[in-house]
Amino acid sequence: MKAKPAAAPRPPRVRARTTSIAAFVVLAALVPTTASASGTQEIEAELPYVCALPSGRLPATVRISADFPERAEAGEAFTPSDVTTTVELPAEAVADLTARDAAEVRAATRLAVGVAQNAATATATWRAGSETVALPASGPLTLVARGDVPSVAGRGDGDLTFSAGALAIDLELGAADPASADPGSLTVDCALADDAPGQGLLATVPVGTGEPAPSGSPSATGPSGTSGAPDDGRPDGPADGPADRQPERQSERAPKVLGNAPGAAPDRDDVPPCRYDEQHPPTDVSLNAYVTGYANVKKMKGAAYLPPSCVLIEQGLPVPGPPDPEYLIFDTVSYANFHYRERKQTPPFEATFLSFDFAPVKATMVLEQTGPMRIDSRMKMRLSDFTTITDTYVRAPLVLHVLDLEVNGTPLDVGPGCRTETPLTSEDPDPANFPGDHLVLYGRGEQVIGLPATGYLLLSGGVLSGESAVPAFTGCGTDGEDLDRLLTASVSGPGNFIKQVQGQTCAIAAPVFPSPENEGQCTEDLQPYEIPVAER
Repeated sequence: MKAKPAAAPRPPRVRARTTSIAAFVVLAALVPTTASASGTQEIEAELPYVCALPSGRLPATVRISADFPERAEAGEAFTPSDVTTTVELPAEAVADLTARDAAEVRAATRLAVGVAQNAATATATWRAGSETVALPASGPLTLVARGDVPSVAGRGDGDLTFSAGALAIDLELGAADPASADPGSLTVDCALADDAPGQGLLATVPVGTGEPAPSGSPSATGPSGTSGAPDDGRPDGPADGPADRQPERQSERAPKVLGNAPGAAPDRDDVPPCRYDEQHPPTDVSLNAYVTGYANVKKMKGAAYLPPSCVLIEQGLPVPGPPDPEYLIFDTVSYANFHYRERKQTPPFEATFLSFDFAPVKATMVLEQTGPMRIDSRMKMRLSDFTTITDTYVRAPLVLHVLDLEVNGTPLDVGPGCRTETPLTSEDPDPANFPGDHLVLYGRGEQVIGLPATGYLLLSGGVLSGESAVPAFTGCGTDGEDLDRLLTASVSGPGNFIKQVQGQTCAIAAPVFPSPENEGQCTEDLQPYEIPVAER
């Protein structure tokens, strides 16, 4: 595989970019702090990777482009902009996907980027998403993903280097025939090839005086398996260890990576309680779980982070499904509700972004149920080898409420009743039996005897995904100022991809009947033990 030389900076140039104003619903990007450097370097790197596909480990080409500042000051945060990750998977990958009866695919990428300054390193996670593309009849599959990336600040003087590391590609598959079974999803893990030029070096940004890094500094490539933390875990002052009594030099402190919080599990103190109480007494089939994730707004070309939310679930009993000569089929219907301060809604969450690339806009919102959340699961056990495949559809009527709004720090009164006219809507695979406006999320799980389950199952959790339309807004504005049309024009519309992650459920009856299967499900006060991590 031929690889171009690693990321060479090109002369700075001015870019004209526009975004729509009032794009404040369901977006959760950090407002970047722009470095004061006057120039911009545009980088383009083409790197060889090796990806683990169903047909084996195969070569792939990854092209990364982004804009970096030419220089920055110590402690000053900057954000790489216009980041694009283009992945070219070989023809064998297309065959793997068509073998699953897929006709189209949408990708979400997670690139580990090592950030190094002198002898210190950190890791940032660059997340991006692609549009849905049709699988080619022949040749390679090209996926172009774009997204926001974390801000970074050098802690002292010296070059700040950025190097590409491990890459994960989440593939959301679509069938050619809407009536056929959903082909599900697939995650492809890729590693930088051994012959990658410059060990994956993407860019170098001089910080402070621009003095060269001391000799003996480690490779610019940082650790590739972490989610990216604000620091490397060392204190800012003197260390406690006997070998490190001297204060740490500023130039050796790890670069600071901002905005990767959703990449790591939140602390329990930072999530709302999730337990049954006297107003919501549990039964023998009661479950509770946390759910978190992202929701795109297509018009805004971004995604919102939904923080961990509590869901109370009443699991149904399986009943025999339609007869099938190859499978034993059981259908289960369960019901669930969000639970936050005695209301069937998510916790309030903030969304922040830049309008016209300079005006910060921040909104506070909630998703509120207007009816029960229904969970339909069909388990098919193959009689030949007893492998089980479970398809689950979650149908939820959810209205989006806008509680507060700020534009460039100035409050804009949206009133107490600013909301979508109807619930978020999805195209239901069975509209005759499930009419009305509601969101539809889908997940597929598979289990081979003797092996852990993969994919989504109600009890063990996993990824649920779907696509929704945001309805028009109503009730927005006060004192004769009608904001409905502005919000509708800026945000409402179809084609908004949603990816939610449900954690392991806590079976309330499990502590009464403990077993190895339910160990670690619940805390001592019967809350879900697992707090899931959002994925894009």
